[in-house]
Amino acid sequence: MSRVSAVRFSHFLPSLLLLLAGLSAAYVKDLSVFFTSLFNVLPTLVLLLGGAYCAVYRRQRELFLMVTVYVAYFLLDTQTDFYRDNGRVREDAAVVFHLCCLLLPLLFSIYALWQEKTHLFRDFVARCAVLLAVGSVALALEQSFPQALLGWLAEIRWPMLHGAWMSLIQLSYPMFLIGFLTLAAQYWYQPRPLHAAQLVGLLGMFWMLPQTFILPFTLNIMCSQVMLMIAAGVAHEAYQMAFRDELTGLPGRRALNERMQRLGRNYVLAMSDVDHFKRFNDTHGHDVGDQVLRLVASKLSKVSGGGRAYRYGGEEFAVVFAGKTLDECMPHLEEIREIIASYDIKLRNPDRPQDDHQGRQRRTGSGASSVSVTVSIGVAERQAEQRSPDEVLKSADQALYAAKGAGRNCVVAAGQTRRGAVRMQSAAG
Repeated sequence: MSRVSAVRFSHFLPSLLLLLAGLSAAYVKDLSVFFTSLFNVLPTLVLLLGGAYCAVYRRQRELFLMVTVYVAYFLLDTQTDFYRDNGRVREDAAVVFHLCCLLLPLLFSIYALWQEKTHLFRDFVARCAVLLAVGSVALALEQSFPQALLGWLAEIRWPMLHGAWMSLIQLSYPMFLIGFLTLAAQYWYQPRPLHAAQLVGLLGMFWMLPQTFILPFTLNIMCSQVMLMIAAGVAHEAYQMAFRDELTGLPGRRALNERMQRLGRNYVLAMSDVDHFKRFNDTHGHDVGDQVLRLVASKLSKVSGGGRAYRYGGEEFAVVFAGKTLDECMPHLEEIREIIASYDIKLRNPDRPQDDHQGRQRRTGSGASSVSVTVSIGVAERQAEQRSPDEVLKSADQALYAAKGAGRNCVVAAGQTRRGAVRMQSAAG
Protein backbone atom coordinates (compact mmCIF):
# COMPACT_ATOMS: atom_id res chain seq x y z
CA MET A 1 0.00 0.00 0.00
CA SER A 2 1.48 3.39 -1.03
CA ARG A 3 1.85 6.23 1.43
CA VAL A 4 -0.59 8.40 -0.52
CA SER A 5 -3.31 5.76 -0.34
CA ALA A 6 -2.67 5.31 3.39
CA VAL A 7 -3.25 9.01 4.12
CA ARG A 8 -6.86 9.51 5.19
CA PHE A 9 -8.87 12.55 6.21
CA SER A 10 -10.52 10.36 8.87
CA HIS A 11 -7.18 10.37 10.74
CA PHE A 12 -7.52 14.14 11.20
CA LEU A 13 -11.28 14.42 11.64
CA PRO A 14 -11.61 13.85 15.43
CA SER A 15 -8.74 16.24 16.20
CA LEU A 16 -10.04 18.91 13.84
CA LEU A 17 -13.49 18.71 15.42
CA LEU A 18 -11.96 19.09 18.88
CA LEU A 19 -9.88 22.03 17.66
CA LEU A 20 -12.93 23.78 16.20
CA ALA A 21 -14.89 23.14 19.39
CA GLY A 22 -12.05 24.63 21.44
CA LEU A 23 -11.84 27.71 19.22
CA SER A 24 -15.59 28.23 19.44
CA ALA A 25 -15.64 27.92 23.23
CA ALA A 26 -12.63 30.24 23.63
CA TYR A 27 -14.34 33.07 21.74
CA VAL A 28 -17.55 32.93 23.80
CA LYS A 29 -17.58 36.11 25.89
CA ASP A 30 -20.22 35.46 28.53
CA LEU A 31 -19.98 32.04 30.14
CA SER A 32 -22.24 30.75 32.89
CA VAL A 33 -20.90 29.84 36.31
CA PHE A 34 -21.22 26.17 35.40
CA PHE A 35 -18.88 26.45 32.41
CA THR A 36 -16.35 28.65 34.18
CA SER A 37 -16.19 26.10 37.01
CA LEU A 38 -15.90 23.27 34.48
CA PHE A 39 -13.06 24.90 32.58
CA ASN A 40 -11.12 25.39 35.82
CA VAL A 41 -11.00 21.65 36.50
CA LEU A 42 -11.20 20.33 32.93
CA PRO A 43 -7.44 20.07 32.20
CA THR A 44 -6.77 18.16 35.42
CA LEU A 45 -9.77 15.91 34.82
CA VAL A 46 -8.69 15.16 31.25
CA LEU A 47 -5.14 14.39 32.39
CA LEU A 48 -6.34 11.99 35.07
CA LEU A 49 -8.75 10.14 32.78
CA GLY A 50 -6.62 10.22 29.63
CA GLY A 51 -3.42 9.52 31.53
CA ALA A 52 -4.99 6.53 33.26
CA TYR A 53 -6.23 5.26 29.90
CA CYS A 54 -2.73 5.53 28.39
CA ALA A 55 -1.09 4.02 31.46
CA VAL A 56 -3.40 0.99 31.46
CA TYR A 57 -2.63 0.29 27.81
CA ARG A 58 1.07 1.14 28.27
CA ARG A 59 1.08 4.02 25.83
CA GLN A 60 3.94 5.96 27.39
CA ARG A 61 4.54 8.28 24.46
CA GLU A 62 0.98 9.56 24.65
CA LEU A 63 1.13 9.79 28.45
CA PHE A 64 4.18 12.04 28.36
CA LEU A 65 2.65 14.17 25.63
CA MET A 66 -0.25 14.83 27.99
CA VAL A 67 2.08 15.50 30.91
CA THR A 68 4.07 17.99 28.81
CA VAL A 69 0.93 19.89 27.87
CA TYR A 70 -0.31 19.83 31.46
CA VAL A 71 2.98 21.14 32.90
CA ALA A 72 2.84 24.09 30.48
CA TYR A 73 -0.80 24.64 31.43
CA PHE A 74 0.03 24.62 35.15
CA LEU A 75 2.85 27.14 34.80
CA LEU A 76 0.85 29.50 32.62
CA ASP A 77 -2.37 29.08 34.58
CA THR A 78 -0.58 30.27 37.73
CA GLN A 79 0.29 33.44 35.85
CA THR A 80 -3.17 34.01 34.41
CA ASP A 81 -4.84 33.48 37.79
CA PHE A 82 -2.59 36.15 39.32
CA TYR A 83 -3.38 38.44 36.39
CA ARG A 84 -7.16 37.99 36.80
CA ASP A 85 -7.03 38.48 40.57
CA ASN A 86 -4.70 41.49 40.69
CA GLY A 87 -5.07 43.15 37.31
CA ARG A 88 -1.34 42.92 36.65
CA VAL A 89 1.17 40.23 35.79
CA ARG A 90 3.72 38.77 38.18
CA GLU A 91 7.33 39.88 38.02
CA ASP A 92 8.45 36.59 36.52
CA ALA A 93 5.51 36.32 34.11
CA ALA A 94 7.48 37.32 31.00
CA VAL A 95 10.33 34.88 31.67
CA VAL A 96 7.96 31.99 32.45
CA PHE A 97 5.78 32.72 29.43
CA HIS A 98 8.72 32.97 27.02
CA LEU A 99 10.29 29.77 28.37
CA CYS A 100 6.99 27.93 27.90
CA CYS A 101 6.69 29.27 24.34
CA LEU A 102 10.19 27.98 23.59
CA LEU A 103 10.21 24.65 25.44
CA LEU A 104 6.61 23.49 24.86
CA PRO A 105 6.99 22.85 21.08
CA LEU A 106 10.44 21.36 21.73
CA LEU A 107 9.34 18.82 24.34
CA PHE A 108 6.07 18.07 22.55
CA SER A 109 7.94 17.28 19.33
CA ILE A 110 10.56 15.17 21.12
CA TYR A 111 7.94 13.01 22.85
CA ALA A 112 5.83 12.82 19.68
CA LEU A 113 8.78 11.42 17.71
CA TRP A 114 10.05 9.20 20.53
CA GLN A 115 8.53 5.78 19.95
CA GLU A 116 8.60 2.94 22.48
CA LYS A 117 11.37 0.64 21.26
CA THR A 118 13.02 -0.43 24.50
CA HIS A 119 11.95 -2.03 27.75
CA LEU A 120 8.92 -0.17 29.10
CA PHE A 121 10.48 0.63 32.47
CA ARG A 122 13.71 1.90 30.89
CA ASP A 123 11.68 3.92 28.43
CA PHE A 124 9.67 5.43 31.29
CA VAL A 125 12.83 6.33 33.20
CA ALA A 126 14.42 7.89 30.12
CA ARG A 127 11.36 10.03 29.41
CA CYS A 128 11.21 11.15 33.04
CA ALA A 129 14.91 12.01 32.92
CA VAL A 130 14.43 14.20 29.84
CA LEU A 131 11.48 16.02 31.40
CA LEU A 132 13.32 16.47 34.69
CA ALA A 133 16.52 17.68 33.02
CA VAL A 134 14.80 20.24 30.81
CA GLY A 135 12.55 21.39 33.66
CA SER A 136 15.44 21.72 36.10
CA VAL A 137 17.56 23.74 33.69
CA ALA A 138 14.65 26.03 32.88
CA LEU A 139 13.83 26.52 36.58
CA ALA A 140 17.45 27.28 37.42
CA LEU A 141 17.70 29.84 34.65
CA GLU A 142 14.41 31.45 35.64
CA GLN A 143 15.52 31.78 39.27
CA SER A 144 19.13 32.88 38.72
CA PHE A 145 19.19 35.04 35.60
CA PRO A 146 15.75 36.60 35.10
CA GLN A 147 16.70 39.86 33.36
CA ALA A 148 19.60 38.45 31.37
CA LEU A 149 17.51 35.46 30.34
CA LEU A 150 14.56 37.68 29.43
CA GLY A 151 16.77 39.82 27.22
CA TRP A 152 18.23 36.76 25.52
CA LEU A 153 14.81 35.24 24.89
CA ALA A 154 13.16 38.45 23.67
CA GLU A 155 16.01 39.46 21.35
CA ILE A 156 15.07 39.69 17.68
CA ARG A 157 17.78 37.68 15.95
CA TRP A 158 16.51 37.83 12.38
CA PRO A 159 15.07 41.33 11.79
CA MET A 160 14.34 40.63 8.13
CA LEU A 161 12.10 37.69 9.12
CA HIS A 162 10.31 39.46 11.94
CA GLY A 163 6.81 40.78 11.31
CA ALA A 164 4.50 43.05 13.24
CA TRP A 165 2.02 40.20 13.58
CA MET A 166 4.44 38.08 15.61
CA SER A 167 3.23 38.08 19.22
CA LEU A 168 5.61 35.39 20.50
CA ILE A 169 9.35 35.58 20.92
CA GLN A 170 11.14 35.06 17.64
CA LEU A 171 12.88 31.89 18.81
CA SER A 172 9.57 30.09 19.32
CA TYR A 173 8.57 30.36 15.65
CA PRO A 174 11.42 28.20 14.29
CA MET A 175 10.76 25.74 17.12
CA PHE A 176 7.12 25.41 16.07
CA LEU A 177 8.08 25.27 12.40
CA ILE A 178 10.68 22.53 12.95
CA GLY A 179 8.24 20.61 15.14
CA PHE A 180 5.44 20.88 12.59
CA LEU A 181 7.67 19.77 9.69
CA THR A 182 9.07 16.78 11.59
CA LEU A 183 5.61 15.69 12.75
CA ALA A 184 4.28 16.10 9.20
CA ALA A 185 7.13 13.91 7.93
CA GLN A 186 6.36 11.35 10.62
CA TYR A 187 2.72 11.20 9.50
CA TRP A 188 3.76 10.94 5.84
CA TYR A 189 5.99 7.93 6.51
CA GLN A 190 3.61 6.38 9.07
CA PRO A 191 0.04 7.58 8.45
CA ARG A 192 -1.66 6.95 11.81
CA PRO A 193 -4.47 8.70 13.72
CA LEU A 194 -2.09 9.44 16.61
CA HIS A 195 0.41 11.18 14.32
CA ALA A 196 -2.41 13.25 12.84
CA ALA A 197 -3.56 14.19 16.37
CA GLN A 198 -0.03 15.34 17.21
CA LEU A 199 0.03 17.64 14.19
CA VAL A 200 -3.32 19.22 14.97
CA GLY A 201 -2.43 19.46 18.67
CA LEU A 202 0.76 21.39 17.90
CA LEU A 203 -1.27 23.72 15.69
CA GLY A 204 -3.75 24.29 18.53
CA MET A 205 -0.99 25.19 20.98
CA PHE A 206 0.54 27.58 18.44
CA TRP A 207 -2.79 29.43 18.32
CA MET A 208 -3.29 29.24 22.09
CA LEU A 209 -0.08 30.81 23.37
CA PRO A 210 -0.59 34.37 22.00
CA GLN A 211 -4.15 34.36 23.38
CA THR A 212 -3.20 33.22 26.89
CA PHE A 213 -3.61 36.64 28.58
CA ILE A 214 -6.19 37.96 26.08
CA LEU A 215 -9.09 35.49 25.89
CA PRO A 216 -10.40 34.11 29.21
CA PHE A 217 -10.07 30.35 29.67
CA THR A 218 -8.25 29.95 26.34
CA LEU A 219 -5.44 28.17 28.15
CA ASN A 220 -7.79 25.79 30.01
CA ILE A 221 -9.86 24.97 26.96
CA MET A 222 -7.12 24.43 24.40
CA CYS A 223 -4.84 22.41 26.70
CA SER A 224 -7.81 20.17 27.49
CA GLN A 225 -8.60 19.82 23.79
CA VAL A 226 -5.02 18.90 22.90
CA MET A 227 -4.95 16.21 25.58
CA LEU A 228 -8.31 14.96 24.33
CA MET A 229 -6.89 14.81 20.79
CA ILE A 230 -4.13 12.54 22.02
CA ALA A 231 -6.56 10.30 23.90
CA ALA A 232 -8.87 10.22 20.86
CA GLY A 233 -5.90 9.23 18.68
CA VAL A 234 -5.15 6.31 20.99
CA ALA A 235 -8.82 5.24 20.92
CA HIS A 236 -8.93 5.58 17.13
CA GLU A 237 -5.89 3.34 16.72
CA ALA A 238 -7.33 0.82 19.16
CA TYR A 239 -10.50 0.72 17.04
CA GLN A 240 -8.46 0.17 13.88
CA MET A 241 -6.50 -2.65 15.50
CA ALA A 242 -9.76 -4.36 16.47
CA PHE A 243 -11.79 -3.75 13.31
CA ARG A 244 -9.31 -3.30 10.44
CA ASP A 245 -6.92 -5.87 9.00
CA GLU A 246 -3.36 -4.56 9.16
CA LEU A 247 -1.99 -6.46 6.15
CA THR A 248 -4.65 -5.59 3.58
CA GLY A 249 -6.20 -2.45 5.06
CA LEU A 250 -9.70 -3.94 4.68
CA PRO A 251 -12.19 -4.08 7.54
CA GLY A 252 -11.67 -7.30 9.48
CA ARG A 253 -13.94 -10.10 10.62
CA ARG A 254 -15.16 -8.24 13.69
CA ALA A 255 -16.27 -5.37 11.48
CA LEU A 256 -18.01 -7.89 9.21
CA ASN A 257 -19.88 -9.41 12.15
CA GLU A 258 -21.13 -5.98 13.20
CA ARG A 259 -22.16 -5.09 9.64
CA MET A 260 -24.09 -8.33 9.28
CA GLN A 261 -26.31 -7.37 12.20
CA ARG A 262 -27.50 -4.24 10.36
CA LEU A 263 -28.27 -5.63 6.90
CA GLY A 264 -32.05 -5.61 6.99
CA ARG A 265 -34.16 -8.03 4.94
CA ASN A 266 -32.62 -7.91 1.48
CA TYR A 267 -28.91 -8.46 0.93
CA VAL A 268 -26.34 -10.63 -0.82
CA LEU A 269 -23.17 -12.11 0.72
CA ALA A 270 -20.20 -13.41 -1.25
CA MET A 271 -17.22 -15.44 -0.09
CA SER A 272 -13.99 -15.29 -2.09
CA ASP A 273 -10.90 -17.48 -1.80
CA VAL A 274 -7.50 -17.23 -3.50
CA ASP A 275 -6.97 -20.33 -5.63
CA HIS A 276 -4.02 -22.60 -4.73
CA PHE A 277 -2.76 -20.04 -2.24
CA LYS A 278 -0.84 -22.54 -0.11
CA ARG A 279 1.02 -23.90 -3.14
CA PHE A 280 1.70 -20.33 -4.28
CA ASN A 281 2.94 -19.39 -0.81
CA ASP A 282 5.22 -22.41 -0.56
CA THR A 283 6.69 -21.80 -4.02
CA HIS A 284 7.34 -18.07 -3.91
CA GLY A 285 7.58 -17.36 -0.17
CA HIS A 286 5.45 -15.59 2.41
CA ASP A 287 6.47 -12.10 1.26
CA VAL A 288 5.03 -12.76 -2.19
CA GLY A 289 2.01 -14.39 -0.55
CA ASP A 290 1.38 -11.21 1.41
CA GLN A 291 1.74 -9.26 -1.82
CA VAL A 292 -0.93 -11.44 -3.41
CA LEU A 293 -3.31 -10.91 -0.50
CA ARG A 294 -2.83 -7.15 -0.68
CA LEU A 295 -3.46 -7.23 -4.43
CA VAL A 296 -6.67 -9.23 -4.11
CA ALA A 297 -7.83 -7.00 -1.26
CA SER A 298 -7.08 -3.88 -3.30
CA LYS A 299 -9.14 -5.16 -6.24
CA LEU A 300 -12.02 -6.39 -4.08
CA SER A 301 -12.18 -3.04 -2.28
CA LYS A 302 -13.06 -1.47 -5.64
CA VAL A 303 -15.92 -3.82 -6.44
CA SER A 304 -18.79 -1.94 -8.02
CA GLY A 305 -22.51 -2.29 -7.41
CA GLY A 306 -22.42 -1.05 -3.82
CA GLY A 307 -20.37 -3.97 -2.47
CA ARG A 308 -18.10 -3.69 0.57
CA ALA A 309 -15.15 -6.06 0.97
CA TYR A 310 -13.89 -7.54 4.26
CA ARG A 311 -10.92 -9.72 5.22
CA TYR A 312 -12.56 -12.87 6.58
CA GLY A 313 -9.37 -14.70 7.51
CA GLY A 314 -6.37 -16.30 5.83
CA GLU A 315 -6.85 -16.06 2.07
CA GLU A 316 -10.65 -15.68 2.35
CA PHE A 317 -12.54 -12.45 1.78
CA ALA A 318 -16.20 -11.54 2.15
CA VAL A 319 -18.18 -9.03 0.10
CA VAL A 320 -21.45 -7.56 1.37
CA PHE A 321 -24.15 -6.10 -0.90
CA ALA A 322 -26.83 -4.43 1.20
CA GLY A 323 -30.26 -3.95 -0.36
CA LYS A 324 -29.32 -5.87 -3.51
CA THR A 325 -30.53 -8.97 -5.31
CA LEU A 326 -28.48 -11.85 -6.65
CA ASP A 327 -29.08 -10.86 -10.27
CA GLU A 328 -27.85 -7.34 -9.56
CA CYS A 329 -24.64 -8.54 -7.88
CA MET A 330 -23.49 -11.34 -10.17
CA PRO A 331 -22.17 -9.09 -13.01
CA HIS A 332 -20.09 -7.05 -10.54
CA LEU A 333 -18.58 -10.16 -8.93
CA GLU A 334 -17.81 -11.63 -12.34
CA GLU A 335 -16.17 -8.37 -13.36
CA ILE A 336 -13.91 -8.26 -10.31
CA ARG A 337 -12.98 -11.93 -10.83
CA GLU A 338 -11.85 -11.13 -14.38
CA ILE A 339 -9.85 -8.10 -13.21
CA ILE A 340 -7.94 -10.20 -10.68
CA ALA A 341 -7.34 -13.05 -13.15
CA SER A 342 -5.98 -10.71 -15.83
CA TYR A 343 -3.56 -8.87 -13.52
CA ASP A 344 0.12 -9.89 -13.72
CA ILE A 345 2.16 -9.73 -10.53
CA LYS A 346 5.79 -8.81 -11.15
CA LEU A 347 8.29 -10.89 -9.16
CA ARG A 348 11.81 -9.63 -8.69
CA ASN A 349 15.01 -11.56 -8.02
CA PRO A 350 16.01 -12.08 -4.39
CA ASP A 351 19.16 -9.98 -4.97
CA ARG A 352 17.11 -6.97 -6.05
CA PRO A 353 18.91 -3.61 -5.69
CA GLN A 354 18.09 -1.18 -2.94
CA ASP A 355 18.02 1.75 -5.35
CA ASP A 356 14.54 2.34 -6.81
CA HIS A 357 15.86 3.56 -10.16
CA GLN A 358 17.98 0.44 -10.67
CA GLY A 359 15.03 -1.67 -9.57
CA ARG A 360 12.77 -0.13 -12.22
CA GLN A 361 15.40 -0.72 -14.88
CA ARG A 362 15.83 -4.35 -13.84
CA ARG A 363 12.05 -4.94 -13.81
CA THR A 364 11.87 -3.91 -17.45
CA GLY A 365 14.49 -6.48 -18.39
CA SER A 366 14.81 -10.20 -17.95
CA GLY A 367 15.38 -9.93 -14.20
CA ALA A 368 11.65 -9.87 -13.49
CA SER A 369 9.08 -12.62 -13.93
CA SER A 370 5.33 -12.40 -13.64
CA VAL A 371 2.68 -14.64 -12.18
CA SER A 372 -1.08 -14.45 -12.14
CA VAL A 373 -3.54 -15.30 -9.42
CA THR A 374 -7.21 -16.25 -9.58
CA VAL A 375 -10.04 -16.33 -7.09
CA SER A 376 -13.13 -18.46 -6.67
CA ILE A 377 -16.30 -16.78 -5.46
CA GLY A 378 -19.42 -18.21 -3.87
CA VAL A 379 -22.44 -15.97 -3.51
CA ALA A 380 -25.80 -16.31 -1.74
CA GLU A 381 -28.89 -14.12 -1.49
CA ARG A 382 -30.91 -13.96 1.69
CA GLN A 383 -33.98 -16.19 1.44
CA ALA A 384 -37.19 -16.01 3.44
CA GLU A 385 -36.41 -19.22 5.35
CA GLN A 386 -32.99 -17.96 6.46
CA ARG A 387 -33.33 -16.29 9.84
CA SER A 388 -29.85 -14.87 10.30
CA PRO A 389 -26.98 -13.52 8.17
CA ASP A 390 -24.83 -16.39 9.46
CA GLU A 391 -27.02 -18.84 7.55
CA VAL A 392 -26.65 -16.78 4.38
CA LEU A 393 -22.90 -16.64 4.88
CA LYS A 394 -22.86 -20.42 5.31
CA SER A 395 -24.71 -20.78 2.00
CA ALA A 396 -22.15 -18.50 0.32
CA ASP A 397 -19.36 -20.62 1.80
CA GLN A 398 -20.95 -23.78 0.40
CA ALA A 399 -21.22 -22.07 -2.98
CA LEU A 400 -17.50 -21.25 -2.69
CA TYR A 401 -16.71 -24.94 -2.27
CA ALA A 402 -18.83 -25.61 -5.35
CA ALA A 403 -16.77 -23.02 -7.26
CA LYS A 404 -13.60 -24.81 -6.19
CA GLY A 405 -15.03 -28.10 -7.38
CA ALA A 406 -16.07 -26.56 -10.69
CA GLY A 407 -12.48 -25.86 -11.60
CA ARG A 408 -11.83 -22.62 -9.66
CA ASN A 409 -11.62 -19.10 -11.13
CA CYS A 410 -15.40 -18.80 -11.37
CA VAL A 411 -18.42 -17.37 -9.58
CA VAL A 412 -21.04 -19.80 -8.29
CA ALA A 413 -24.35 -18.85 -6.72
CA ALA A 414 -25.89 -20.91 -3.95
CA GLY A 415 -27.86 -23.78 -5.51
CA GLN A 416 -26.15 -23.41 -8.88
CA THR A 417 -24.83 -26.61 -10.49
CA ARG A 418 -21.18 -27.14 -11.28
CA ARG A 419 -22.03 -27.42 -14.97
CA GLY A 420 -23.66 -23.98 -14.83
CA ALA A 421 -20.56 -22.59 -13.19
CA VAL A 422 -18.36 -24.05 -15.92
CA ARG A 423 -20.60 -22.56 -18.59
CA MET A 424 -20.40 -19.13 -16.91
CA GLN A 425 -16.63 -19.39 -16.69
CA SER A 426 -16.35 -20.36 -20.38
CA ALA A 427 -18.67 -17.58 -21.48
CA ALA A 428 -16.66 -15.05 -19.50
CA GLY A 429 -13.44 -16.27 -21.10
